[in-house]
Amino acid sequence: MVLKYSLGLIAAISMLLFSNPAAGLWFPPLTKAESAQAEADYQQYCSLCHGAERQGHVNDHAPSLRTESLIAAGFPEQILYAIAYGRRGTPMAAFLDDVGGPLSEDEILLMVRWLQEQSGFEPFDLPLDAVEGDAALGQEIYARECVECHGANGEGGTGTALGNQTMLSLTTDAFLRFTIEQGRDGTKMPAFREKLQPGEIDAVTAFLRSRAGGWSVEKPVYQTPPVPENYVLNPDSPDPEFELKDDRYVLSADLFQALQENRKLMILDTRVSSMWQMAHIEGAVPIPYYYDDFDTLVPDLPTDGTWIVSYCECPRAAAESVDRKLRARGFKNTAVLWEGIQGWISLGYPVSMGQSVSVEKIELSD
Repeated sequence: MVLKYSLGLIAAISMLLFSNPAAGLWFPPLTKAESAQAEADYQQYCSLCHGAERQGHVNDHAPSLRTESLIAAGFPEQILYAIAYGRRGTPMAAFLDDVGGPLSEDEILLMVRWLQEQSGFEPFDLPLDAVEGDAALGQEIYARECVECHGANGEGGTGTALGNQTMLSLTTDAFLRFTIEQGRDGTKMPAFREKLQPGEIDAVTAFLRSRAGGWSVEKPVYQTPPVPENYVLNPDSPDPEFELKDDRYVLSADLFQALQENRKLMILDTRVSSMWQMAHIEGAVPIPYYYDDFDTLVPDLPTDGTWIVSYCECPRAAAESVDRKLRARGFKNTAVLWEGIQGWISLGYPVSMGQSVSVEKIELSD
């Protein structure tokens, strides 16, 4: 199956990026209205983790979106793909509407252009060609220089998860190589240009590429979210007896026990809807943190004291924002899952997985 796209985002990039490659990248300046729309979208969907001023590291180790090494090297396609498809297995969700997110192609392109304009950095014209290198040598260098931050299997730690198939399948070799060579200013990622020879940097790039495990991304086969009549799980059963941490948080073990005992409760998944499609706690209702008309949801929520437990990826920031809205509207028995869904999974508790089919990635060339 191939994702279909309107002329908006793909045609605009193809025309502007590839009509004259020798001239470099160029986009017309945003109008005041376009800039205002992009900023509003950023504040609604991105500021929770990346910060209102794009400073980064507010939640989930989200990177700064003001660094030259990211914005200049990643504009437009690398940043665009990261927003559109997310980073599966990390807190960065897919925001493209075709994969369950809230933004259209044109809205994502507008935000990418706005991020570049706000940064003030001129884009680098990186080649699209593959980097040729000795992957075996790159594996040795990776084990020596990269494992401490990025993990033995690319699982990440203080550094980015480099074993992420979505990231690798949507990132050019030149962007990977540039980041290794130049580092990432404002982070712990050093520049290796003086420590490694050019051929060694090529080798590490080739090794990372070999870890992609294929060139497809995953698109969920959509599940139908619960209807309001089914929001409350086990409606005829007794309520759980939660002992909240700091008067707000419920532990995964306690929530799991309540589910095992078929207790009466409601679970809210406050992440981007595409994340709910990929995997969620069974019975959870997707109500994203950025939903801008929260009051229209209130009539569908139980008002009889039923426990409402919210969770997110963060592990708590998005869920806390929804929980505060609930409490401000008079809901008494509300809680936030302390560990978030990633913690829930790491503790071995079950999730409902969305089935997936492979789809081809957006191609930014003819």
